[in-house]
Amino acid sequence: MNLSLTAFNLIGAITALCLLVLTILVFIFRLYKFESAEFVSGLLFILCAVPLVFLLFQAQNFDRPSLYYIQVILILIFILAEFLLDYVFKVDFRHTQWMVVTYVTIFFASMGGMIGVASQAGKSFTIAAVALFLIMTILAFYQRAKTGL
Repeated sequence: MNLSLTAFNLIGAITALCLLVLTILVFIFRLYKFESAEFVSGLLFILCAVPLVFLLFQAQNFDRPSLYYIQVILILIFILAEFLLDYVFKVDFRHTQWMVVTYVTIFFASMGGMIGVASQAGKSFTIAAVALFLIMTILAFYQRAKTGL
């Protein structure tokens, strides 16, 4: 596949923005107890692993720095953890402090890394990713305070 740098960057930016929007939706649906919508949004979040794996394996063709690999691998690790904890084993870890701290640390680091991935496509994508990240952060803490999840 002969992919241009612009197309590669656009795939990364759209994937990053989708991850941020889907996370926002999960938090909103959790607040309003729309469990089936939360579940579907979470599954779509997990499916974002497909373009991320593509980005990871194509990154060498576009001379990406080490940080890019770290950002993509970290979000893939988070997606895998989310899939295993919430969808496969259904572990109730959100009430165990050390597990929550670990989970939240990886969550924010990986979602913050998506700002870096989105920024490869230009300033407008950077601004959009930062704005969505801030909204997501506020909602994360708000819904945790309201729902305990």
